[in-house]
Amino acid sequence: MQNFLDPAILFFVFGVFAGFARSNLEIPQPISRFLSLYLLMALGLKGGFALNKSGLTPEVAISLGTAILLAVVIPLIGYNLLRRVLGGFDAAAIAATYGSVSAVTFITATQYLETHQYPFGAHMAAAMALMESPAIIMAVIFANMLRRERGAAGGAAAHEQHTPLGKILHESFTDGAQLLLLGAMLVGIITGDAGKAVMAPFSVDLFKGMLSFFLLDMGLTAARNMHELRGKSPWVVGYGLLGPVAHASLALGLCMLFGIGPGDGALLMVLAASASYIAVPAVLRFAIPEANPSLYFGLSLGLTFPLNILFGIPIYVGVAHAVLG
Repeated sequence: MQNFLDPAILFFVFGVFAGFARSNLEIPQPISRFLSLYLLMALGLKGGFALNKSGLTPEVAISLGTAILLAVVIPLIGYNLLRRVLGGFDAAAIAATYGSVSAVTFITATQYLETHQYPFGAHMAAAMALMESPAIIMAVIFANMLRRERGAAGGAAAHEQHTPLGKILHESFTDGAQLLLLGAMLVGIITGDAGKAVMAPFSVDLFKGMLSFFLLDMGLTAARNMHELRGKSPWVVGYGLLGPVAHASLALGLCMLFGIGPGDGALLMVLAASASYIAVPAVLRFAIPEANPSLYFGLSLGLTFPLNILFGIPIYVGVAHAVLG
């Protein structure tokens, strides 16, 4: 309940209410884009300043390695499960969506930890960046395998739909948002405490207000996309509900295995439980045009994102501190 007393979360709830009420309230797209880039830049700077102080320790390396492992295992498991109830292309697209991460969910989780004074490693921003691309790459591999199977029966026409993996790799690693996050982190590492003092009014003082404004927009968007779930298979909706819990549980198990602390463990659980609704859908529209966008986009933004923001984050943090603390 305490989570609902946070202004940022309350603005998200207000946005959902306004969306359901069919209000004409909206945040212009350029402003929404700016808010998203601001949050990533501020997060990258915070991470860089902290890494300048701590350096690359074995604990940091273990956390980053665990993040990459999760980014590979989650889409692999998801694809093989979803293929039992969906066509191959839709299964690959949803597996990529849930194998990747939501930056806003992660940023909201870091704010939750800071508000409750739970320590965590700033290098987790790098973990988020590392988890963006593996799922997309795996989904393209799955889709190309399916096209080859079709090609065996359909000839050259199917082969022409083959998506070049090199192009997808380039788009994944040069995506503007991800590049900004990593660039800001590098600036923070280079400038250290001097840069932190200069940038504090930008990256610290404004952060909470900007996050609240952006979550208002996300509440509006989530409410207006929930209709995409109507008529969908109960198995698919069930994956949107239970998949994140299973992914967070997998992350918790790996944290126990590798001795990762409660702060970093909580953020790994949040990252594993989140689903991309910006970067991955944008790439999938080009990479896997055979998949239904309303399925993977509606599921991630209309169901998983609001559940994580409203309920998931405090649960994952509480479990991580109870088990790993």
